[in-house]
Amino acid sequence: MSHHMIEKAVQILRESQQVVALTGAGISRPSGIPDYRSSGGLWGQVDPMEVASLQTFEVDPWSFYEWFQPLIEQFQEAQPNPAHLALARMERWGLLSAIVTQNIDGLHQLAGSREVYELHGHLRSATCMVCERKVDFKRLMRDVRYSRTPLCSCGGTFKPDIVLFDEPLPRGLFWLAHYAIEQCDALLIVGTSLEVYPVSEMPQLAMRSGARTIIVNLSETHIDSQADVVIREDVAFVLPEIAKQLATHCDQTFV
Repeated sequence: MSHHMIEKAVQILRESQQVVALTGAGISRPSGIPDYRSSGGLWGQVDPMEVASLQTFEVDPWSFYEWFQPLIEQFQEAQPNPAHLALARMERWGLLSAIVTQNIDGLHQLAGSREVYELHGHLRSATCMVCERKVDFKRLMRDVRYSRTPLCSCGGTFKPDIVLFDEPLPRGLFWLAHYAIEQCDALLIVGTSLEVYPVSEMPQLAMRSGARTIIVNLSETHIDSQADVVIREDVAFVLPEIAKQLATHCDQTFV
């Protein structure tokens, strides 16, 4: 483990008043959820536009559900890993003001984080595409397991409340995340290769406002050369170590 870089990251976080974490699929990989763009990732196996775009869903929703079904099971069985728990501790200690995430798995909240902006939605609920009725997404799983497209009583198709390709981000949530990142003085980027717009541009937003940046990710990103700290190691090892060192700073017990 890169102890020098971890110590530098801890120093930056100690000196900062407003820290925001920006997380991606890499933080949930240790929990057993596959990521999208690494070797063996989901988009190496299928064309996302063919199975996970709004245009495809509107024409053939079952093609989405058929592809997504095994992933739903993984999401529902997954538990927070040490990286999720470390961020939750940092928030509880008053050292982290918000998490902006691209993940739909809800593991940040399950770990205890409270201020979480889920830019790509979540799997807690689904909405009818005709009458906009909302239901608990778990209620639809019986239909999916029996190879049936979940339908509303009005005849419309239920779509999980996640953001598909060619679908806009929730505007209000995006601006909350935008504001949090613009106001922070330290941005902790965890488990994301920063390849998806508009999240890919958010670090520049923070840096233009004078924020320092810390990247913890196995693969390189397009802003590595501009970041203050880059740690290319497993987030499930690095973040708990950062939190452990921060605990002494704020007189907390690391448990």
